[in-house]
Amino acid sequence: MQVLKFGGTSVANPENIERVLNIVNHKAQKVAVVVSAFGGITDLLLHTAAVAANKDLTYKESFEEIEKRHLDAVKALIPITEQSATLSKVKSELNQLETLFQGAYLLGELSPRTADIVASYGELLSSFIIAEAAKQKGIDTIRKDSRELIKTSHGYGKATVDFKATNANCKAFFEKNTNRVVILPGFVASTESGETTTLGRGGSDYTAAIIAAALDVDDLEIWTDVSGMFTANPKLVKQAFPIEHISYQEAMELSHFGAKVIYPPTIQPVLSKEIPIWVKNTFEPEHPGTYITKNTNGKAKPVKGISHIEKIALVTLEGASMVGIPGFSKRLFEVLFQEGINIILITQASSEHSICLAIAEAEAETAKKAIDEVFAYEISLGKVEPAILEKGQAIIALVGDNMKSHQGLSGKMFSSLGKNNVNIRAIAQGASEKNISAVIDKRDVKKALNTLHESFFEDNVRQLNLFVTGVGNVGEKFLNQIRQQQDYLKEKLRLNLRVVALSNSRTMVFAEDGVDLENWHEILAKGEKASLDGFLDKVRELNLRNSIFVDNTANEAVSDKYADYLKNSIAVVTCNKIACSSDFDKYQELKDLSRKYNAPFLFETNVGAGLPIIDTLKNLIASGDNVRKIQAVLSGSLNFVFNNFKEGVSFHDVVKQAQEEGYTEPDPKIDLSGVDVARKILILARESKNTIDLKDIENESFLPKESLDTSTNEDFFASLKKHENEFNTLYAEAAAKNCRLKYVAQFEDGRAKVGLQHIPEGHDFYNLEGSDNIVLFYTDRYPEQPLIVKGAGAGAEVTASGIFADVIRVGKV
Repeated sequence: MQVLKFGGTSVANPENIERVLNIVNHKAQKVAVVVSAFGGITDLLLHTAAVAANKDLTYKESFEEIEKRHLDAVKALIPITEQSATLSKVKSELNQLETLFQGAYLLGELSPRTADIVASYGELLSSFIIAEAAKQKGIDTIRKDSRELIKTSHGYGKATVDFKATNANCKAFFEKNTNRVVILPGFVASTESGETTTLGRGGSDYTAAIIAAALDVDDLEIWTDVSGMFTANPKLVKQAFPIEHISYQEAMELSHFGAKVIYPPTIQPVLSKEIPIWVKNTFEPEHPGTYITKNTNGKAKPVKGISHIEKIALVTLEGASMVGIPGFSKRLFEVLFQEGINIILITQASSEHSICLAIAEAEAETAKKAIDEVFAYEISLGKVEPAILEKGQAIIALVGDNMKSHQGLSGKMFSSLGKNNVNIRAIAQGASEKNISAVIDKRDVKKALNTLHESFFEDNVRQLNLFVTGVGNVGEKFLNQIRQQQDYLKEKLRLNLRVVALSNSRTMVFAEDGVDLENWHEILAKGEKASLDGFLDKVRELNLRNSIFVDNTANEAVSDKYADYLKNSIAVVTCNKIACSSDFDKYQELKDLSRKYNAPFLFETNVGAGLPIIDTLKNLIASGDNVRKIQAVLSGSLNFVFNNFKEGVSFHDVVKQAQEEGYTEPDPKIDLSGVDVARKILILARESKNTIDLKDIENESFLPKESLDTSTNEDFFASLKKHENEFNTLYAEAAAKNCRLKYVAQFEDGRAKVGLQHIPEGHDFYNLEGSDNIVLFYTDRYPEQPLIVKGAGAGAEVTASGIFADVIRVGKV
């Protein structure tokens, strides 16, 4: 024999009930079928009763909805010619229910006993209607009221089962029963005197387990709307997947810590008899689901699942006088027991200075009041502090039978959470090491679950969530590179890059599941109005793991937001030089925030586009080398200009070409004035452990003052035409010396300067072609022959590749 239980979603409507009856009809052996109330009905019943008790006549509207759902179900499931008797019975039950609501309204109260009676109608009505529908399908069916079988205490709302009487009743009935299918209402029971009680929310599972254990059946099947117990809540963790095989202990731990597929007490009755449990999907019956047995023979990963409980409060009792004094814990736990408050998690400092408890948030105020009253004398003397109450918490838990035989799981758990700025308020781990629990802020639940699932179940594939602002030349190339390389990154580097947000100066768009990079132009065009503060607020609100803010702009206002991102443990990757070349204190603040909040701040493209200049310098410094001098051609745009500027060619035309091909900043004066080069040597000097500001750098500009004073690109280019002869003279002077013009940056002995120089043949800079950059690092280890980094230093494609490389560096941290 088998016992099957179908939950509220499985019997939510006539269509679903048809599915249930098909599953039942395909069973070859006798079955007991336990059913829940139609989906949402139990909540609606209790809500209606509460509204009525509050003297609110709108309870009648809720009752009409309850009535309609049940009568509609009868009409949909039973042929019209056969409906009369069934409708008559259902209407009779509904009339009694309406009387209870009227009584609550007139009395203005709802006793626990009445609440149990009201709540029982959901299962009583659904089981009757489903049984009648089964008979119409020719299924050999009988309905049995569970109240006649399951006997309990008078604990209304969550009664205690009298197993001796219950087991005897179940055996007696099923031994005499000859019908192939017995349909029973879940959740409901009764006292020995026949008063209706309930087994607690989720009690239909418990009903099925009680009957299964009493009859010692072959197995128990729990049918729900998901394909088994998942590695995490699939509504919060989209990568979660069903667990194939799990032990009783693991299932109990997961269900205790919030896994809603099985009601926690369900497993207890079948545990001693080792009756297997199947968790199956009503809407995908061919799926194997989850198999729950005594053990899993040591198979699979040490962590079987991650669960969580929300709406948690922390209550802390602390005081110096608690140390070494026996009895404090007893008094604390005793008063909570007397108030009927369940303690979910306990942690105590080894100094005995404090005891921290996690309880349901709804009971928090009651708990604090009771504790403060019990310890009022100690509090008045200052020996103990009033109970500290912290609401808005949640508990996350790693569960697995084999965790105890694997080292480093706790470290991996807390390290993963720490890297994503998930603050842990309390920790508990049993001696059996089957569960590691931590209390966190409820707003971090989704991020924490996804972080842990990624660490323990996704074969070390790390998802990076990118928030990208700036989608011009560089930004567009960057997005194209991500689209082209996504599969490679997953397969080879175990990185899953997902662009969650895009913004330009006009619009911004967010897509938590990732922006479609095939159509991002159209998607962004339809976005909401762009706002730097709004963008930041939305990033905070999403609170995703491994978040990276990518700045592809040259905008100062954008760079002013870096500190806010870093303070939220959001990595910053940027090609925008303004922040790192601003006042030294601001630069240092960003570096400090990066370390404090464990949020990488990477700006490789600030100096040489895609060249690993800063990375090379960092490695030199980290390995203990000391930089003596830096000489460099750091402007790809200026190198492009002077490599293409020659006799017979207009300087204006060359600069215009550089702008059109993307080698210059949007404002080319930034490049030609030397400011861009000065910022780059400043950044290198700072990364070499020197304190220096932009004003300290000597800038020997070759541009006429009139060009430097222009305020628009149009005026700037006009000035270049006007002073064409001066630029021709610069070229002629260099050519006369058989030299080439190069704009050179140098740092030595704490001083930096930039300017146009004549470079003779044979010099490392002489044959620098196109838009290439070159940097010579003279250090203690490279005193005579410098370490040289050379290559393309400008252009949207290489700059985008440098940003891409920094994103990958974040993923590998």
